[in-house]
Amino acid sequence: MGKVAKSLPEQLALLKSRGLTIADEPFATHCLAHLNYYRLSAYRFPFTVPGNRDQFQPGTTFQQIWDLYHFDRTLRRLILEGCKRVEISARSRFAFEIGHQLGPLGYLENRHFSDHLIHAKTLTKLHSEMERSKEVFIKHHRDTLKMPWPPAWVIVEVASFGAVSNLLGQVQPPALRQSIADTYHLDEKTFCSLFHHLSIMRNTAAHHSRLWDRKFVITFQLPRKKPAHLWPNFNLAVVSPPSRESKIYNSLVLLVHMIEIIEPGSHWPATLAKHIKTLDPRLIPDMGFPADWEQRPIWKPLLATP
Repeated sequence: MGKVAKSLPEQLALLKSRGLTIADEPFATHCLAHLNYYRLSAYRFPFTVPGNRDQFQPGTTFQQIWDLYHFDRTLRRLILEGCKRVEISARSRFAFEIGHQLGPLGYLENRHFSDHLIHAKTLTKLHSEMERSKEVFIKHHRDTLKMPWPPAWVIVEVASFGAVSNLLGQVQPPALRQSIADTYHLDEKTFCSLFHHLSIMRNTAAHHSRLWDRKFVITFQLPRKKPAHLWPNFNLAVVSPPSRESKIYNSLVLLVHMIEIIEPGSHWPATLAKHIKTLDPRLIPDMGFPADWEQRPIWKPLLATP
């Protein structure tokens, strides 16, 4: 027989039978009613007995699970905001370089892209996005100016993160990609792989999935020499072979780096660093953070910010 749906009191009783201490049952019931037992239960794993995910460690409370969920929810909001700023900046730089180096409609020309199939599929997606758009400027270019496809600096305003990532990763010559990456003091291979990775991370956050202990299969190339000052901040232990997955720590290092370039003086990096500090220290390594992360050059001044 398959599983049977449980009422809220039954869900509460199940958690208690597994050793969870629930001091405020009305609050716990409210959380279960609005968050879904299955979603919330995914945050129980750090608090369960090793080898038995259905038994809580002695003394574990519902509040601990809720605090971890709340931490992750705020982290998702911060990641969405950070990725949005990077995306808008990269769209602008991409459109500028395409427009000046390849021409206003250079993004349409197959010969400027290394993988012709990916380019064709991306244009099909772009066309759909343009057709769905309610923006007045799209209608103006199509109906008034009689342009089936608008200039690069217009199309990027309706293109998805993924479409821009595909075009950016495929556009030729490499010097064009490097002219965009130079904005962020990165090598073009690092920048393009990072931008693709950030699109995945952004989508993960947008779909309300866990970021706290997420393993990302789509990773990126670490910048070894450019800029040199970033290298001491990375946690190399989580990216060394044979691992092909990566936790979020190294992603955050580069996201902070890019935000500091895009928006000097932004409070976002310090807000992120201080949010990480609110998490139970025992759970921070689950994000790929090294033990000495607070002392590393990129984080130390942020944590000292009033």
